[in-house]
Amino acid sequence: MKARPPRTNGLDPRVETTRLDNGLDVTTVTLPHLHTAVVALFIKVGARFETPADNGLSHFVEHMLFRGTPKYPSSLALNTAVEKLGSQLHAETGRDYTLFQLGLEPEHVPAAVGLLGELMGRPRFADIELERALILEEINEDYDEDDVEINADDIARGLVFGGHPLGQRIIGPRANVARFSTADVRRHFTAFYGASNAKLCVAGPVEHGRVVEAAAKALARMQPGVRAEVPPAPETRVGPNIRHVHDAGSQTSLSILFRAVPELDPSYIPLVTLLRILDDGMSTRLHYTLADQKGLAYSIHAAIEPLADASLFEISGATANAKVPSLVAELLRVLDGLRAGKITKDELAKARVRYRYETLASLDDASAMAGWFGGTALYFKPPKLSERLAAMNAVTIDKLVDVARTVLVPGKLSLAAVGSLSRAKVKELKQTVGSWR
Repeated sequence: MKARPPRTNGLDPRVETTRLDNGLDVTTVTLPHLHTAVVALFIKVGARFETPADNGLSHFVEHMLFRGTPKYPSSLALNTAVEKLGSQLHAETGRDYTLFQLGLEPEHVPAAVGLLGELMGRPRFADIELERALILEEINEDYDEDDVEINADDIARGLVFGGHPLGQRIIGPRANVARFSTADVRRHFTAFYGASNAKLCVAGPVEHGRVVEAAAKALARMQPGVRAEVPPAPETRVGPNIRHVHDAGSQTSLSILFRAVPELDPSYIPLVTLLRILDDGMSTRLHYTLADQKGLAYSIHAAIEPLADASLFEISGATANAKVPSLVAELLRVLDGLRAGKITKDELAKARVRYRYETLASLDDASAMAGWFGGTALYFKPPKLSERLAAMNAVTIDKLVDVARTVLVPGKLSLAAVGSLSRAKVKELKQTVGSWR
């Protein structure tokens, strides 16, 4: 299967896809103005696809793949081969997919594809005890000395999704990591690392035919496998859902999440615009009101985490323990202003300008282009950049108010607070959130 969309303007790059005989989709994003390229392999595997007994296994497999192949029989040999290309092998496991990526000069793209082919075709999965020890150390960062979880972000996601796999920690619980065997690693790898469950995307000053030729040669060892069935996101848990976890220290970490709309929803671009009005620079409401004017937090930020069929509108930060109820109360008042339509034309215009700049800047970022046209494509056809800008230009204040009233509501709110709050402060926090309408 091959698609050759014409490049009709200076904004949309040429994106071409060829499906290999084993089912692997190979996509190129041609960016002739760049001097470097990115080779990225996306696998549809992560916490969303794990049972409670397997939770953390996707992350474990990702780590184990760094333990070498017959050609590169150790982690040292593998990393040396990568670094000889002037690169480093970046990998990350998420809820919806796992990524392996190298950035390098365009002339080294075939060698990078060959290295990924070796990694996916003949992994050794050696030295499991060494890797287990490293992951257990990583887990320790999220727990206190009494083995209580203190990662506010993960706690909040557990409140949003409950017992659904999306509510699981990506790294998994310590008990799972402690017992995973080489057989478990191979089972998970066989189940999910098939060619039809993956996408290779190369972005930069590259030629599609040469990339396909390199991929057909190097990635032929990948078994076809099957496409993973995607467990749909659960229904929204009616909120507000609040949890406080005690942790010693002078500050409390906050993660405030609202269950929001997926990327293909017509309201998603208005949601992105609303985010920029709330937090996109030091002149926007979140920083100016809560930090600059009220002094309630040194740092507080908002973001959207897109998932395959949902998204999370997140506000996170940290403040002195005594200020937590006041910070949350003031934040809710800021959100009330958005819901009430107190949004100016100047704010909307500024959001559009900054969104356009970042869209144009993404054309100078091969990694961003690989993520959009590779990772996103695991689940749906990514809209063109010009289409996203057109959608942004069509956003009105009325649409912003509609999405604010749909998403920024108590029923979709989950809040995790990790810090040394007194009983009185916890009670005040819960009353503040509970009385919000």
